[in-house]
Amino acid sequence: MSDSVKRNNFIEDIIDEDLANGLDKNKLRFRFPPEPNGFLHIGHASAICLNFGLGEKYQRPVNLRFDDTNPAKEESKFVEAIQNDVEWLGYKWDNLCYASDYFQQLYDWAVELIKDGKAYVDSQSSAEIAEQKGTPTEPGVDSPFRNRNQAENLAIFEAMKNGEFGESEHVLRAKIDMKSTNMLMRDPIIYRVVDRAHHRTGTDWKIYPMYDWTHGESDYIEQITHSFCTLEFLPHRELYNWFLDQIVDPDKIRPKQREFARRNVSHTVTSKRKLQQLVETGAVNGWDDPRMTTISGLRRRGYTADAIKNFAESVGIARRENLVDMNHLEFHLREDLNKKADRVMCVLDPVKLVITNYPDDETEMLEAENSQEDESRGYREVPFSKELYIEREDFKESANKKYFRLSIGKEVRLKNAYIIKGEACIKDADGNITEIHATYDPDSKSGSGTEASMRRVKGTLHWVSKPHALPVEVRLYDRLFTVPSPDTDKEKEFMEFVNPDSLTTITAMAEPAMKNLQIGETVQFQRLGYFCVDPDTTGDHMIFNRTVTLRDTWAKVENAD
Repeated sequence: MSDSVKRNNFIEDIIDEDLANGLDKNKLRFRFPPEPNGFLHIGHASAICLNFGLGEKYQRPVNLRFDDTNPAKEESKFVEAIQNDVEWLGYKWDNLCYASDYFQQLYDWAVELIKDGKAYVDSQSSAEIAEQKGTPTEPGVDSPFRNRNQAENLAIFEAMKNGEFGESEHVLRAKIDMKSTNMLMRDPIIYRVVDRAHHRTGTDWKIYPMYDWTHGESDYIEQITHSFCTLEFLPHRELYNWFLDQIVDPDKIRPKQREFARRNVSHTVTSKRKLQQLVETGAVNGWDDPRMTTISGLRRRGYTADAIKNFAESVGIARRENLVDMNHLEFHLREDLNKKADRVMCVLDPVKLVITNYPDDETEMLEAENSQEDESRGYREVPFSKELYIEREDFKESANKKYFRLSIGKEVRLKNAYIIKGEACIKDADGNITEIHATYDPDSKSGSGTEASMRRVKGTLHWVSKPHALPVEVRLYDRLFTVPSPDTDKEKEFMEFVNPDSLTTITAMAEPAMKNLQIGETVQFQRLGYFCVDPDTTGDHMIFNRTVTLRDTWAKVENAD
């Protein structure tokens, strides 16, 4: 469907309605506001695509703003990683902002709240505050400090700022309504003491603003017109608006918060706490482990930015949460890589094949196309010799008519090479096949134009010349969890569903040209899947990560269950 006829999602409808009601399009501004306390994952990627995609559609700026108000969990390395992820996805931000840029302004506004009788210092413990808040069906009760006088509130708040109190002695709360049906409106905390160095401001501040106080006010400072959040922030909208009511200048843009549903992908978890648990327990090898659905993990596995963006667009923006099958993401990955990845030959489970009637000392350079989709990608030369490797599963000593691979007395074509016929096999003492013998038809060379070369056989096998084979390490990655929703089971912990077979490491035999591939480059191992050169690769030891198989192998497993 072309862009000219593509239907709006409800987020775009909101923006278009505001424009129709008089909002100046030139004042449109969006933002993506991650907290730098971990690595971004596939859910964040969807939010990135939404916000920056709106910027592209309306040709208006998008800010990248770090919500860095919790120095206990935030680090500069996460700031850098997030910037890398956004850039890798192909987006450019207008302003790089930090909530910490606004610490002084937020503090000054908080002082004004105290002076206006709309905030007070509470000296109760966190447990006492929580108890007095009541329940969704029972109203809360006022804090004994709710009517503290202005002078005392100001003095204690300044002393908190100066580091004169410990982390649990005082908090600053907004004075709203302890009987509100919205629990978030029952005098929420807006400042707490945190005695930790901040990644940007160091030890300048001893108090830090809470998310709800920071978010809307930061949107206002940056003049964001539309602040899009996931559905769990819907109850926060009333508080977002209350805080804005206290500071908004009627002559300036008033931000609007609206919510959309998360895109949850099957066989994954996206909670930062759970992702961190996977890392800390050694279930994965770091935040960029190719089994992780962090953007850095997906990138290392060989995912492309276009595949992720196409996935996000195809799923769309919804008002209700739903579980998107991993197959849907993998479909877009295969579709993109099919256009972009060169074809090569690599044998994952090699068994020796001897062509008995091929000259002993001859090496022939055969021409192989790099892409079946794009002729402009050209050709490469592949060595062919008497001794080859083929996949062990591509040979059976005897087979029925439905087996289209090599067997005794049966013909197959070797990709880009000759038609061969199985003649015999050699086995070890345990009955395992160690060597296969075959003969070839010298006139059947692919592309030679002879009648024999055009003869049709039902099977085509990939192969590698044994004397020229390049040994490579291949990491066969599979889904990290064995069930679609590992974190929703009420009886089991999500860690119990970790797939014990999510990584298998093997030594494979590759065509020699693969030694020229660069780190991060993805190719198709013909008949097997897409594989990416891992950063652990060294000059004499190449490592490939399986990005995705050519076909969905999980559908059969799940349908069988």
